[in-house]
Amino acid sequence: MVALLKSLAVLAVAVLPALAQVDTGVRCGDWDTVKIAPYTLYQNLWGKSSSTGSQCSNFISKNGNTVSWKTTWNWTRGSGGVKSYANVELTDGVGNRQLSSIKSLQSTWNWNQSGSGDVVTNIAYDLFTSTSPGGNNAVEIMIWLANYNAGPISYNWNADGTAKPIVSNLNIAGRAWNLYEGSNGANQVFSFLPTNNARVTSFSGDINLFVKYLTSNRGLPASQYLKVFQAGTEPTSGSATVTTTSYSAAIV
Repeated sequence: MVALLKSLAVLAVAVLPALAQVDTGVRCGDWDTVKIAPYTLYQNLWGKSSSTGSQCSNFISKNGNTVSWKTTWNWTRGSGGVKSYANVELTDGVGNRQLSSIKSLQSTWNWNQSGSGDVVTNIAYDLFTSTSPGGNNAVEIMIWLANYNAGPISYNWNADGTAKPIVSNLNIAGRAWNLYEGSNGANQVFSFLPTNNARVTSFSGDINLFVKYLTSNRGLPASQYLKVFQAGTEPTSGSATVTTTSYSAAIV
């Protein structure tokens, strides 16, 4: 019994420092960041000047490679543009990996959203590539898990003003997606959205499958490098809280 108690005491001492490393403080600054390896939480209120409002984000917990976090915002529509992209980025291990060398980008993401008013936002993965290690962003790849009254960047539009996909009903990672293509003014942008405006509140799959589709079918050079691998939300207006109950990502 004494030996057991000593073992439990040692275990408790070993666990407590790990728990203490989780910074759950709420951040409300435009460019605030919180590092909890292998991730970094970014506030990233890059478009707030076109509106009035506020947004705050924080980590909730970490268990192994899985984190939970949330972001809460209240934005007026203003000029109608995106106000922010609060996100968790996999910052350890990405390191400008060449696309051809990546075997998998496995990720799980479980989330929920509560909101009021004219909520316009998405829930999306966001990846950027470059043509050289450490180079400028070249191509943006987005995988939307939900679309709340927003829309992807697109070159093509339907008569009703909605974006027109370049490919429909792609089966990737066990789900059906529509693919859109456009430009954000600086980069070519590919956006995968669930068909029928579905909201994927629980995702588990290999994000690299989307990248491989683009290198095999849409001319994305496999010689480019992965610069950024993020998961977050892009609000335009309304009041809402997005809570990620569990998120993990790993690159191999």
